[in-house]
Amino acid sequence: MNDLPRQMVHFPIGDRLFNYRVAGIALRQGHVLICREDDDDYVMLPGGRVEMGEPSTLALERELAEELQSPATIGRLAYTVENFFRHEGRMVHELGAYYLIELPVDYPFRSGGVVRETEDAGMRLQFEWIDLAGDGLAERHLRPRFMIEKLRRIPPVAEHVIFHEGHV
Repeated sequence: MNDLPRQMVHFPIGDRLFNYRVAGIALRQGHVLICREDDDDYVMLPGGRVEMGEPSTLALERELAEELQSPATIGRLAYTVENFFRHEGRMVHELGAYYLIELPVDYPFRSGGVVRETEDAGMRLQFEWIDLAGDGLAERHLRPRFMIEKLRRIPPVAEHVIFHEGHV
């Protein structure tokens, strides 16, 4: 048994930051599940940071159980992403693994509106199903923003994306 403290793969270096994140793509009846953290002006796919020495699939399973307060079945990898963006004055280099996931059939579902609200690590999280065909993802400022189109056409095999958002 490893008795070392948990260490997220999240390293600030001066005004820069490296982050390793996993996220789940939950699709149901033409909708995708999104998450808003606290009162952010953007939303993201549910997930979180990977811990040092933790496989990405186990990290996602752990993060979803903590955030959604529900088990999830981790499916195949849909995207690996190298995402470069600015956040809170820092240049962020984020490596992301985006997996298809299945939630239990009894996980709350309705189009629009918060279906579950939880707290994780002192942050308030709100989950909502958004129609993939409409403008809901753009209106809610899904990040990374290129993911709006990617969610509408999931590739048959994993795809690698390198994305620079704005000027970094």
